[in-house]
Amino acid sequence: MERSTEPTGSLHDLTPSLVTRLRNGDRDAAALLENLYRDALIRFCWGYLANMDEAEDAVQDVCCQVLEVRDIPDRFRPWLYRTARNHCLNLLRARVRRKDGQVLPAESRVDAALTGHLTGMARAELRGRLAELVAALSDAQREVLRLRYVEDLSRTEIAEVLEESESVIKSRLFEGLKRLRHLAPELGEE
Repeated sequence: MERSTEPTGSLHDLTPSLVTRLRNGDRDAAALLENLYRDALIRFCWGYLANMDEAEDAVQDVCCQVLEVRDIPDRFRPWLYRTARNHCLNLLRARVRRKDGQVLPAESRVDAALTGHLTGMARAELRGRLAELVAALSDAQREVLRLRYVEDLSRTEIAEVLEESESVIKSRLFEGLKRLRHLAPELGEE
């Protein structure tokens, strides 16, 4: 079953009208769009940059880019994610040139607070196992799985973000899930 192409919730339904207002120069609409997408974009950028401060800076830069764009596309959400992805990839290229790359932290700062000590231990173990499984995938498979299941983008939106055909995206999703099930057969039970 295909998921919704826009985030859920009543405010998210305003995105088309906010984009129209933004096109007409309404700065308040820009602030509302930033509030609407900020948390998701920070999580998204953090997935590439593995540094919360850099992710927050990247989101601010992307929001500034949105304000500077003359013609905002009708398919705003995939365009926004593609803009953020390209910005993060440029930052990663610059990081490599500077030779100051950082390793992904052991625990995600994006995760919600844990409820208790045993729950925390169980979740940490599960996160560690999941991180190992996902690390065994190709970069392309990891990226499409994250866009689909973390960012909740449709296959069509992912194709737009990655500038690939939808059949390529379907294949990467299929192969990534197949590989995860092979690595951890218990995943196929649910």
